[in-house]
Amino acid sequence: MALLNYIRSSLIILVVIPLVTFCASVGVIVGRVVFRMSTRQIKAVPRWWSRTITRCGGVKVRVEGMENLDPDRPYILASNHQSQFDIFALDGFLMVDFRWLAKKELRRIPIVGAAMGLTGSVFVDRSHGRKAMRSLGEAAKRIASGTSVVIFPEGTRSPDGCLLPFKSGAMYLAIKSGVDIVPVAIVGGYDVLPKGRFLFRPGQMVVKIGKPVSTKDYNQKQKQELADLLHSKVADLIAS
Repeated sequence: MALLNYIRSSLIILVVIPLVTFCASVGVIVGRVVFRMSTRQIKAVPRWWSRTITRCGGVKVRVEGMENLDPDRPYILASNHQSQFDIFALDGFLMVDFRWLAKKELRRIPIVGAAMGLTGSVFVDRSHGRKAMRSLGEAAKRIASGTSVVIFPEGTRSPDGCLLPFKSGAMYLAIKSGVDIVPVAIVGGYDVLPKGRFLFRPGQMVVKIGKPVSTKDYNQKQKQELADLLHSKVADLIAS
């Protein structure tokens, strides 16, 4: 059984994921450029990409708390980050019209970077200084105008599955855009594919959506206060 799981996981990592990713990227480019599909319509392609990978890998995803979201309002969805499979769980099963907040370097990946741009991903400069602040300011404008985004406030995947401290930089976007920030907890991702491991295991992942937190009463001097509050809410969701 262990050998079969090893072979299956290897084939998915080395063959299925690259092939499906290429097909989805080309599909996005053709859909947007040739058929003039909107960013909302084209969301079906990355959703197919994510669901195909999770199903091939024997990973089941359940979402709880969708009733906490108003589909007509933009949000910043702030999630913990345990695994690369977190991306598939959110992209495939979180039925919200959201965009990824991604580092600008991802734009340079051939085909995939172009597809990300065409799906409406919000690219930010993570360097220090004026360029970074200008980039965050532009991202905040897009969010304020009605674009929901997903962020990982820990800044990286947890090495042991435990919740890391939240960085205050992500709170800058929430406060500047003025939209509510939503705590999101992903449970089970670490068991499927922890950081540092190449092969994954089939399993169950649960995405828990908490109640939105208003940012209107916070200013930029209170970024860390907001980060700590959000951290506690995500921790409560994980424990529930």
